[in-house]
Amino acid sequence: MKNFGLLTKIIIAIIVGIIIGSFVNEWFIQLLATFNSIFGNFISFIIPFIILGFITPGIGEIGRGAGKLLGISAFFAYASTILAGIIAFLVAKSLYPSLLNGQSLHSVTDPTEGLTEPFFTVPMTPPFEVVTALIISFVLGIGLASIHSEKLLGIFLDLRAIVQLVIEKVIIPLLPFHILGIFANMTYTGQVATIITVFAKVMLMILILHLLYLVLQYSIAGTLSRQNPFVMLKKMSPAYFTALGTQSSAATIPVTLKQTKSLGVKESIADFTIPLYANIHLSGSTITLISCSLAVLFLNGEPATMQSYLPFILMLGITMVAAPGVPGGAVMAAIGLLETMLGFNQAMVSLMIALYLAQDSLGTACNVTGDGAITSIVNTIFKK
Repeated sequence: MKNFGLLTKIIIAIIVGIIIGSFVNEWFIQLLATFNSIFGNFISFIIPFIILGFITPGIGEIGRGAGKLLGISAFFAYASTILAGIIAFLVAKSLYPSLLNGQSLHSVTDPTEGLTEPFFTVPMTPPFEVVTALIISFVLGIGLASIHSEKLLGIFLDLRAIVQLVIEKVIIPLLPFHILGIFANMTYTGQVATIITVFAKVMLMILILHLLYLVLQYSIAGTLSRQNPFVMLKKMSPAYFTALGTQSSAATIPVTLKQTKSLGVKESIADFTIPLYANIHLSGSTITLISCSLAVLFLNGEPATMQSYLPFILMLGITMVAAPGVPGGAVMAAIGLLETMLGFNQAMVSLMIALYLAQDSLGTACNVTGDGAITSIVNTIFKK
C-alpha cells in the first residue's frame, strides 16, 4: 500500500477486511484481534503525549503574536469552529432517527471480546489521564505565552516533532491494518452491512453540511466586504481542491494564502491569519467529528443530548489547536475527549477513526476554504 494515499488505503482496508471476514476461520480473526488490541492500547498510551506535545506549544506560539489582531483572529476561528459543531449536532440529531432508522448494532461489541478474543494483550497504561494532560497543557501553554521562555518552548517544540514523527511513521501507516481487522471482525460477527450503510449515508450528509457551512461563512464575509459570496467561493476553489489532495491544512497554506489575497484582503493580515488558521480553525473537521461520533452513538443505542455534547464541542475546539498537520490529526487529538466525555470504548473509537479517515480530505478542504472567509471578516473589521 506504500504508493497509495491514505484515503485509498482506508478504502482498500475496508474492502479486504470484509472479504477476509467472510471466509476465514476464528483463529485468523483472533490473530487480527490481537493486533487490534495491541495497537488500540498503544493509541491510548500515546494520547496524553499528543495533547501535551501539540496543545502546549500551540498555545505558547499563538500567544506570542500581534496583540489585538491575534485576539480577534483567534476569537473568530474558535467561534466558527464551535458554531460548526453545534449546527452539525442539531442536524445529525434531527436526521439520524429517520436517516439511520432500523440500523443499530444494539451494542458495538469490542473486537477483543467474545469469540474474537485476542491470543494475548500488552497492557500500556498512559502516564497520566487525558483531563490531566489537558490541564497541564493549558497551564504550561499560557505560561509559555506569558514568560516568553524560548528554551522551554523549544523543548515542547521538540516534543511536538517527536510525537508527530510517531503519528506519521507508526500510527498512520498501521491504521489501515487496524481498520482491516475491525471490518474483518464485524463481517465475521455479521455486523458489517449496517456499518457500510451508515458510512455511505453519514458521508453524504457531512459533505452537504460542509458545503452549506461554507456558503454561510462566505455569505457573512461577502455581506461585510460587499462582495458576491459565490464569486469569493470560486476564487477559493483552488485551495479546496488542493486540500482534497494533500489532506493537510499546513501543506495547503501557500495556495490558501494566494487565493485569500485575491479576495481583496490586506497582505499583512492574510500573511498573519492564514498560517494561524491552518492550526486553529477546524470547522470542517468539527462537523465531521460531531456527525461521526453521533452516528457511532446512534448505532450503539446510546443517548446524546445538547447538555452532554456542548461541553464536548467547546473542549474539542481547544483540544484540536495545533493538531498535527498530517492526515487524521484532528481525530487523534479528539480520541481522549471521545473516551472521557462521551464514554467511547476501544471498538467505538476504532469505528470513529474509520468513519473520520474515510472522508478526512473533505473536512480539511472545508477548513482551509473557510480560512479565507474568516480572514476576510477580520480584514473588514480592521479596515473599519
